[in-house]
Amino acid sequence: MMWNGNGYGSHGAGWEGWLMLLFMILFVVAVIVAIVFLVRYLTQPQAAQMQVPPPQAAQAAPAVAAAPEAPKDILKRRYASGEIEREEYLQKLGDL
Repeated sequence: MMWNGNGYGSHGAGWEGWLMLLFMILFVVAVIVAIVFLVRYLTQPQAAQMQVPPPQAAQAAPAVAAAPEAPKDILKRRYASGEIEREEYLQKLGDL
């Protein structure tokens, strides 16, 4: 038998074998991650790939500052939504 650094007649690779196993695992993980990114890229809508805003956003008119609501309109809305009771509504309506 000959001495090869790992013992007499040993066919093991030693630490080089563990290093090779680690690189093989990293390679397989890298291939899987690449496939996932490729599938996600290919299944995106065309507008998202080109970084173009969707058609609805492109046709939207610029926002115009809305006129402030009148106090009576605010009071009616609050009463209609149930925020205030009838007595409070009538009292505040009389105050306005």
